[in-house]
Amino acid sequence: MDFEARFRDALEALGHIHAWDADELRDRIAGTRADLFFVRLDQPMIDGTIPFHQAEATLQALFKMLKAAATTAADPEHSHRGRRPAGVSAFLQEDVRLGHTKRGSFVFTIVTRLGDTVAADSAVADDPATMTVFPRRVMETLARGLETTQRLAREWDAGVLESPGASGLSAALVESVEELAQPEQLRSLDLSFEWAAAETPPDVGLATIVLDRDVMAALPRVRERLVRQEEPPAHVTLVGLVKGLTREEPAGDEESASVTIQADVRGKTRSVHVSLGGEDHDWAIMAYRNKLPFTVSGDLVFERQAWRLNGDVEVDSSFLHHLLPRIVEERESSSEPPGDEE
Repeated sequence: MDFEARFRDALEALGHIHAWDADELRDRIAGTRADLFFVRLDQPMIDGTIPFHQAEATLQALFKMLKAAATTAADPEHSHRGRRPAGVSAFLQEDVRLGHTKRGSFVFTIVTRLGDTVAADSAVADDPATMTVFPRRVMETLARGLETTQRLAREWDAGVLESPGASGLSAALVESVEELAQPEQLRSLDLSFEWAAAETPPDVGLATIVLDRDVMAALPRVRERLVRQEEPPAHVTLVGLVKGLTREEPAGDEESASVTIQADVRGKTRSVHVSLGGEDHDWAIMAYRNKLPFTVSGDLVFERQAWRLNGDVEVDSSFLHHLLPRIVEERESSSEPPGDEE
């Protein structure tokens, strides 16, 4: 009959013995069979709040980060494009949760539940490494990837590119950290792990990973090298709208421009830059002015923090050529002076 009162007394006694407040006691209990990942946004705050749009962007970036870590944990050689390995979707839907925020600037708490036993499909008797439940493998991969990202941002190590997945790295993971670091008011990102008490702690994520502004500034360079590793140059044909033309220094009498095309690049809408001159440049201007699709082929690469078409660039103007008479006719009709009224 007095269970509730006795239970409350037990909790208060535990907190008193270990000098834990209610929040920390709650985390300790929840963390028995769960790994905790804390993301602290260190930035000026008057009332302990952050802008709503920053909270939304932070959650989206954290989801991308966990998805990247889960993909690498399931298959270190995965390209992070197309179909994900088995277990990734289930992990994102069932095993990872958003916990209560904590005091101390603004702290997001990510909780990954380990379950009661090792999943049968993740264990191989003669391979102790696979005896770890998948959610723990994801968090270990995440911790290793974040530690490696911090290290590479401070001092580049080309040897990591031989097997990025072994270090928990992927371009998607680094990109998610970049997205977390977007707000100008952010002084640093403090990332830390608290490993489940019921499991043996791993050899990573034992100290807080601090990403200050110097580290944040180097993230695009790290991501670019990973993208070039994951996605080597490929000859592609892109169809999209011309979003900008920037005039370049002419080579002889030929006008040229750096053209920005918004097109689908491997399932994502990207801005792709390509240098065009002569008649190709004229077709790009026409497409830009009339908001028409522009088709161009070349070697797609990621360099200088942007997607670019290099190599033997070819413009397919057949569609624009077909519409040219109609465009000229419409322009002429719109420029004719009105007739005299009687």
